[in-house]
Amino acid sequence: MFDFSFGELMVVGLVALVVLGPERLPKAARFTGLWVRRARAQWYSVKSELEQELASDELRRSLHAGRDAMREAEGQLRDFAGDIERPAPAPEATPVPAPTREPEPALASAPDEQAPAADTRRDD
Repeated sequence: MFDFSFGELMVVGLVALVVLGPERLPKAARFTGLWVRRARAQWYSVKSELEQELASDELRRSLHAGRDAMREAEGQLRDFAGDIERPAPAPEATPVPAPTREPEPALASAPDEQAPAADTRRDD
């Protein structure tokens, strides 16, 4: 909490010894220790009370969120149950057209090409 070095504490002790004297210094140290303990106990009490309040507030928020989620799930289940219980509408009688077969495409014939004439000449 406070950052005091050993040297600083020695200076404070020497000043207290000079100001109070050796007769009153032990009594003053006990009195100061008593007040430091009381202040520390009060601080811890306030700290723990604040932590408990925050924890209960967080728990309360968590419970509200859980309750809202449960209500939402219940509503969805009721909607789903209502959809299941409701009879399905009868399908309308619409005539189904008979399937027609399309003629198969004719094989594409190659364009009229003249085949090269066989070489009938003889080379003798």
